[in-house]
Amino acid sequence: MSGADPLILVARVAGAFGVRGEVRLTTYTVDSLAVAAYRELRREDGSAGLTVLSARPAKGGVIARVRELDSKEAADALRGLRLYVPRSALPPPEDEDELYVADLIGLEVVAPDGDRLGRVKAVDNFGADDLLEIDPGEGAPTWYLPFTKAAVPDVDLAARRLVGLRPAEGE
Repeated sequence: MSGADPLILVARVAGAFGVRGEVRLTTYTVDSLAVAAYRELRREDGSAGLTVLSARPAKGGVIARVRELDSKEAADALRGLRLYVPRSALPPPEDEDELYVADLIGLEVVAPDGDRLGRVKAVDNFGADDLLEIDPGEGAPTWYLPFTKAAVPDVDLAARRLVGLRPAEGE
């Protein structure tokens, strides 16, 4: 993440709602109506997606009126479209220990003794806790590090690094 403002997934078009082009959005924000506040939603490649004019709560997300759509058919054609906002549009975390998953991507991972272990390639969750996928570089296979206080005792966003203990080391 070399100074670029990463895009954060905030919603997905679930389909049309009604016959006048409203869409049902499945939201991935704590407050579903936040997508209306972001207004300008982008596609994964950063290009223009949808412009939210109004929204109201619905089960699993919101029903939104957007500038780009005026028919049920047009709304249905976008089913599955993932919508993003720049990381800079998100509010700062409320607590000292809170952070956005996107902020972890690209962090250097070092052992407690300072030895380089790799970089965070992705953050996955297969049903339990978050796992950091670590890319050691040089063609070596990636490995997973549980994102727990025991396995990751220190995260320094300003320095763009975290201290991690390989699973065998933390037991």
